[in-house]
Amino acid sequence: MRRTIAQTARNGQQAACALSRISFLLAAITACAGAQTTLIRNATVLTVTKGTVQNGSVLIENGKIAAIGQNISAPADATVVDATGKYLMPGIIDCHSHTAIEGGVNEGTVSDSSMVNIKDVIDPTDINIYRALAGGLTISNVLHGSANAIGGQTIVVKLRYGKSAREMIMQGAKPGIKFALGENPKRQGYPGSFFSAGPVERRYPGTRMGVEEVIRESFTEAKNYQAEWKDYNDRLARGEHPIPPRRDLRLDPLVEVLEGKRYVHAHCYRSDEILMLLRVADEMGFKVRTLQHVLEGYKVAKEIADHGAGASTFSDWWSYKIEAYDATPYNVAIMTRHGVVVSVNSDSDELQRHLNLEAAKSMRYGGLSETEALALVTINPAKQLGIDDQVGSIEVGKSADLVLYDQHPLSNYSKALKVWIDGHEYFDRDRDLENRPKFEQRKKELLDKENAKPAANGQKAGG
Repeated sequence: MRRTIAQTARNGQQAACALSRISFLLAAITACAGAQTTLIRNATVLTVTKGTVQNGSVLIENGKIAAIGQNISAPADATVVDATGKYLMPGIIDCHSHTAIEGGVNEGTVSDSSMVNIKDVIDPTDINIYRALAGGLTISNVLHGSANAIGGQTIVVKLRYGKSAREMIMQGAKPGIKFALGENPKRQGYPGSFFSAGPVERRYPGTRMGVEEVIRESFTEAKNYQAEWKDYNDRLARGEHPIPPRRDLRLDPLVEVLEGKRYVHAHCYRSDEILMLLRVADEMGFKVRTLQHVLEGYKVAKEIADHGAGASTFSDWWSYKIEAYDATPYNVAIMTRHGVVVSVNSDSDELQRHLNLEAAKSMRYGGLSETEALALVTINPAKQLGIDDQVGSIEVGKSADLVLYDQHPLSNYSKALKVWIDGHEYFDRDRDLENRPKFEQRKKELLDKENAKPAANGQKAGG
């Protein structure tokens, strides 16, 4: 009997997985090389925060930007990259990503799952990391899903493909936690919901009111828990020997939110729910760091700015769900003009490969300048993640997270040629093109080997 379509598809998937591993190992070999002194010269340097340097050069030493200017000499041991006619910009930063966590996005069985942590399920071999690098992306804020009013803990990673999961975690980046409003958390309260295959047990909440109350109730518990620990520590300081409160892994991260040690990233769409969350945050004494998606942010831009929240949104997504029907591509510009720090995010392994082009749309819809558009995927998300002192612009002393383009990065025809993270080169387009025939040949060899194996019933494949 001939092999089934499913078996053939499985073989293809296994071969693709094997190739992904090969690609990962090759990247690991490259990444293990020591950080070189590199001089990128004669580029149009788009610093984002310090203007544009024509025929500019950038010197990289010890993983940092050491000098920027037009007449920079290369040390004798430096690798020199001739960037004549090309454009150099900061590495792209995505404030909303689910990459490298397949199978670990949602813990949807409870309304408050703040005890779970994305950091524990990062898959450093995910080929989407390499594909994101090929689009100029260097940093991702990897989030829990939106099935819960309060979801899991989040982590900021540098896309150091070839490194371990632990080595991808960005040092100095404050951790976060995912909240969610609206359809996604409330639909879990009904049998036969969008995410379920059949009848399921109803889970509170099932309404927008319930979502609000879950957040308020959890923070009320967290404040009481915080007070118990404060009383315990105060008694210790007085020389007493009290019994410590019981440790609660669900409430610990919420106390960190109250103490400003963990950022809140809140999935939302509707303006009424945005206002609701901001009011609850004010009531409970914490700040919302970024409103994620926030497609109706333009309606309440002043209130968002007054609270001090950022907005991480889509460029022009619309009508893919009821909550998205009042969206407008002018959302980015309107919020920006009201003083909100705005970024454009991906929420997608595909879209993360061309966030530069998503940012460019704000020039057409709202009239943002080139620099303002570039800021949407560089310094603005860096500010939202609290890492703008390290990355997000080309400045002396910052990490050498850089992307070299063949054309202006806001052009639809641009291609990323090279990508550096901390001064290490993690993507080279020419090398990628050179390796593709080798990978295709290896894929063919793996498939031929798999197809040559005896079938499960003892007959040869194709027999």
